[in-house]
Amino acid sequence: MFATCREFSGRLFHLGFNLSCSISFKTSTFHPIAQLSTSHHPLLSTSRFPVLRSARVIRYLSDFTHPTAYMDLKGVLEVLEQLAPLSLAESWDNVGLLVEPSKPRPIKTILLTNDLTTAVMDEAVAMNCDLIVSYHPPLFRPFKRLLQKDWKQRLAVRAVECGIAIFSPHTSWDSVEGGVNDWLVGGMGSGKVSVLSQAHSSSPQKHRLEFFCVNDEELNSLLEQLRHIEGSENVQCSALRNESGGQQVNLIFNSLALTAAVQILVSHPHASRSLNITQVQQPPLLGCGQGRLGVLDEPVSVSTAVQKMKTHLGLPHLRLALGDQQTLDSLVKTVAVCAGSGASVIQGVKADLYITGEMSHHEVLDAVSKGTSVILSDHSNSERGFLAVFKQRLNARLGDTVTVAISQRDQDPLQVV
Repeated sequence: MFATCREFSGRLFHLGFNLSCSISFKTSTFHPIAQLSTSHHPLLSTSRFPVLRSARVIRYLSDFTHPTAYMDLKGVLEVLEQLAPLSLAESWDNVGLLVEPSKPRPIKTILLTNDLTTAVMDEAVAMNCDLIVSYHPPLFRPFKRLLQKDWKQRLAVRAVECGIAIFSPHTSWDSVEGGVNDWLVGGMGSGKVSVLSQAHSSSPQKHRLEFFCVNDEELNSLLEQLRHIEGSENVQCSALRNESGGQQVNLIFNSLALTAAVQILVSHPHASRSLNITQVQQPPLLGCGQGRLGVLDEPVSVSTAVQKMKTHLGLPHLRLALGDQQTLDSLVKTVAVCAGSGASVIQGVKADLYITGEMSHHEVLDAVSKGTSVILSDHSNSERGFLAVFKQRLNARLGDTVTVAISQRDQDPLQVV
């Protein structure tokens, strides 16, 4: 396919590779989105199916029809990817398919769990489960051997022996719009919600190359050479003619083609003297990222906030640290949340209340000293309730051919006694 690059005067350059071109009156035609927008919604009840707005994840649940036959593992993994792209996970995380059986079999039963423990594995084997979706990855650090003396290695061996696949979404569920953190902040009621740590596109890094050509002949010669570079199929191009007839050219290459493109440009006298290279900022994925900040439509007291979260999390007890000069009757207008161990995300955020699973003693003291109250539920208690929401979404995609169950043996290891 051939494309053209239009200059300011209206003439067309004919290029031998696919260029996304535009008319430019400036030295750049790429304007990355920098503004973090907020969404205003009744904070995500289990019956609400959100729309994921990034280019990689725009999906409506109603767009999908139910399959008429059993799905294989590949088909189920595609559905899981649609619900929460693994590209949203943190770089340090170990997400995706962790155990793949050697013999393919239809996926008839899926077990959802927050943590894969020995008790949950017993449950999965007893129900003849085909796939375990474990929010936390049971396999995280590299193994050099698989032995029975380590409990996680035993789980991996047993899964392989029983032909059970294991998949973990972890921080991709935290990040995705409508995921764990949106569900968690939803326990406080309706309001405006924004992302605390914005997720950005995971597409290959791009660089802008700006240079000057004295005439059309020189520019066409350069473009002819550049079109043969591997990975240059979707280069973005713009050119601006000056009064003397020269061309100020902007090209945006992905990182794979950058070195080859620079080598070509530095071999040309005019282009090499004027060459300027800048890294292009990756666009944000709106609504996706770690942690949430909620501005409540109707402020509530600290006491009411505690009761709301007990109900939302299904817990009889929570731990509360009152902020400096705060009481149970103090009003909460803003709340910062991060499921699990969220101090690294919410620490330093200005809010009336922090809600997370766990924080260290000194992290709590720091928050309290700034007048922020803290609610702690213990780690997995801040996450587990989302499994019911995800079950509904998965059922809507898979239909009646797959049984989706939530583990009855999964629980936080810490209990109040």
